[in-house]
Amino acid sequence: MLNSKVKVWVDGDACPAPVKMAIIEHCREIGVPVFFVISYAHYTDPAPGVEWVLVDSNREEVDLYVMNHSVKGDIAVTQDFGLASILVPKGVVTFHPRGFIYREEEMEKILFERYISGKQRRAGKRTKGPSKFRESDLERFSEQFQKLLSNIEGLH
Repeated sequence: MLNSKVKVWVDGDACPAPVKMAIIEHCREIGVPVFFVISYAHYTDPAPGVEWVLVDSNREEVDLYVMNHSVKGDIAVTQDFGLASILVPKGVVTFHPRGFIYREEEMEKILFERYISGKQRRAGKRTKGPSKFRESDLERFSEQFQKLLSNIEGLH
């Protein structure tokens, strides 16, 4: 499934800063290249040793870049269910910043729930947003991400 030429793609516009730091730390440990894809509107000072890909601020530009550059066996980190639904069938191991891996058999349900929430918002109803990002979310992400990277190097 994974190989030593794996790259990590991060949808950087909405990725929490602690998750970005965990990704950088874990990837540096074993020398896996990481690419943070962000729009000009979300540009921050780049961390050394990390590739920063700047794209236009148009809607979906980050998603399009990640979709077009990731390949089977790569890893992606995104909160975007639509992007995940495209990457997973491509064979890209896709993580949510809260530490769960998107599974192909779950994508239909996830997208349907997203559709229903969007429909309710357009009708003027309030929908529940995501809960506050917690330390336990970071710990879960870090543990799962490190386990996956260890598998790449045969360390697990």
